[in-house]
Amino acid sequence: MCGAPLQTPTLPANIDPEKETVLYGEVRDAEGFPVGGAYVRLLDEIGEFTAEVVTSPEGSFRFFAAPGGWTLSVLHAKGKARAEVTADGPGLFGQALVLQ
Repeated sequence: MCGAPLQTPTLPANIDPEKETVLYGEVRDAEGFPVGGAYVRLLDEIGEFTAEVVTSPEGSFRFFAAPGGWTLSVLHAKGKARAEVTADGPGLFGQALVLQ
């Protein structure tokens, strides 16, 4: 698996990470390669669907969300992954997801 650290997302110039809550990350396959075209779903604290994005060719994704508990769920032909994320306030909250 790739040992590279999770990269901070490039945000639009008008986004202040001290005022916004940003959930971001990278999706990788079991060998550590980035997975583009994966569907990443954002689920709220009770598991309800909130949003969905498609990863970039580099496997990157991001959501602008409210502080709280969230679940990230990934679907792709190469596998799936799921992770819990707690955003305790404004800021950047990174999560790497590895397909199984």
